Amino acid sequence: MSKKLIILISTVIILIVTYSQITLFVVQPIGAVPTGKTLVILRLNKTNFIDSADAMCVRETGSLNLMCRGMMMSAVINKSKILMKLPYSKFLYEISTGGKEYTK
Repeated sequence: MSKKLIILISTVIILIVTYSQITLFVVQPIGAVPTGKTLVILRLNKTNFIDSADAMCVRETGSLNLMCRGMMMSAVINKSKILMKLPYSKFLYEISTGGKEYTK
């Protein structure tokens, strides 16, 4: 096999493993976290590759409120392992919510 083919196959395998095992969890700026955060976590069975507490609330309950947002953030942080903390990304947040931005 050529070196380029091995690199291509390795890259594809890494991307597949990353997509299936990792979640980019976006924490929108709120009172407790005024600058927001993007957490790289091990994927839970109810999280998507790019997700947020707001998106999970809407997906699971059909609506969003502060209590649901707090419960989802708490559940994700307590049940998963945080691998890395990154700055807040509005772009990723909007991907997680399907282009919607929910107010604080």
